[in-house]
Amino acid sequence: MNLHTQALQLQGSAGAIEALLDEPQGAFVGTAVIAHPHPLFGGTMHNKVVQTLARAFVQCGWRAVRFNFRGVGASEGIHDAGHGEAQDMLHVVQQVAPEGSVALAGFSFGAFVTTHVLAALGERMPQKLVLVGTAASRFDVAPVPASLHEHALVLHGEQDDTVPLSSVMDWARPQHLPVTVIPGVEHFFHGQLPLLKTLVVRHLNA
Repeated sequence: MNLHTQALQLQGSAGAIEALLDEPQGAFVGTAVIAHPHPLFGGTMHNKVVQTLARAFVQCGWRAVRFNFRGVGASEGIHDAGHGEAQDMLHVVQQVAPEGSVALAGFSFGAFVTTHVLAALGERMPQKLVLVGTAASRFDVAPVPASLHEHALVLHGEQDDTVPLSSVMDWARPQHLPVTVIPGVEHFFHGQLPLLKTLVVRHLNA
């Protein structure tokens, strides 16, 4: 992503996990771990939305760690429909952010996985949470703990034809969890990545 991007090899329950680390310049806030979209449909840590999230975090003083789920790129193992992938993300968090402030973010399938990692973290709640294009129509997305709502940003495109907005609203409504809807935007934010970054930066700086 930039000259400061470092390649990491971490360890998960299915073997090696391939990851990339971007360091901020200046003040350091904490470490953000970012999950990519569905591995069986071309999702990797190089996805443009995932890279945009990483840039937003780095701009706001966070170390940004992107990683490939099992079976993607150089990450070992095979796709596990979200169960093993949640373990992968938890292992990444434990290794790159064993202490200090942590943030979690995910796009699409990655947002679904991220919600299940929240429960596994126990009392260690992230300082910030960003969910983009949450795949609520395709997977059993876990609820966001009420104590985390004020630190969470849920973004969804009005014209998302991969994950209908209505499914995300049905997931969020019982929780009274706010959803930020971006008019005219579809699932992959084509042509609107700068806007996505701006919204995330605004949330991180709030």
